Amino acid sequence: MVDGGAGTAHARTGRPGYHPAILLKLFIHGYLNRVPSSRRLEREAGRNVEVMWLLGRLVPDHKTIAEFRRDNGAAIRRTCAQFVELCRRIGALKGDCVAIDGSRFKAVNNRDKSFTKGKITSRLAHLEADVDRYITEMVRIDRQETGEARAEKVAHLAQRYGRLKQEIAKLKAMGEALADAPDGQISLTDSDARAMATSARNSGLVGDNAQCAVDTETHIIVTHDVTNKGFDRDRLSPMALAAKEALGRDTLHALAERDNYSGVETVACDKAGITVTTPRPVTSGNRKKGMYVTAEFKAVSTLADHLLPAEGGLPRRPAGSCTFRRT
Repeated sequence: MVDGGAGTAHARTGRPGYHPAILLKLFIHGYLNRVPSSRRLEREAGRNVEVMWLLGRLVPDHKTIAEFRRDNGAAIRRTCAQFVELCRRIGALKGDCVAIDGSRFKAVNNRDKSFTKGKITSRLAHLEADVDRYITEMVRIDRQETGEARAEKVAHLAQRYGRLKQEIAKLKAMGEALADAPDGQISLTDSDARAMATSARNSGLVGDNAQCAVDTETHIIVTHDVTNKGFDRDRLSPMALAAKEALGRDTLHALAERDNYSGVETVACDKAGITVTTPRPVTSGNRKKGMYVTAEFKAVSTLADHLLPAEGGLPRRPAGSCTFRRT
């Protein structure tokens, strides 16, 4: 049951509200079966025998389901934390090692409804080029054509020219509003969603970045978080610390991908008693140029040079120096 669930009280003359446990069961069922939509959950409650048994043949409206999820986010998170605690107490969750990773989920917001400074500048350039083209075409029609055909073409171009001017005015107003945005982005449909790059070339999406810490042995999600940042570099220590707190451990081993590598985050985890294993990113482009990179060399101490006498009276290298050899 969701403790302190909102929206359970009803008017004296109205129908009794749904118990929070009923809506929580439906929410968890949708999570386990990849049915996130409130409208699809409403249909499942009316046609799926398993859900009928789970809810006692109750069919909540999609608005009720959506409002429950919106108003009880903190309570749902506490329920997930209680589940993790239960798994830990009964021995189903050892928690010696967790894997941390992020996934980008597409939001309702369309890419055309997301604005950045670069996108506005590019759109304005295209629209202004179209305006110049329409003006040039109108001048040509005035000079070369006459009669009714000329009037129709000029009226049509003037109408399209007016729409372009309106679009330019909207984009300029959006650019002024963008100057006050803290992160330089505005999403019209989903205000929290942000533009993020994906692995595909010259591609991206507008959405959110969901972070999860998963137990490597049982594959149970220990803790999770959602951010609208398109990168994972600063999420390693917060997720590792949250997983350590959820598991109630003094030490922890965390695995992460190359995207999570950060010296600052690794040091923060080490101070908290968390051992981090993550590959170091390759930032040098010398290998593509056919050149050697730092990883192909190892340092070799020159202490033996200081112990042996100099040859031909030449001085040895200073003490503590080293040389590099290619492995």
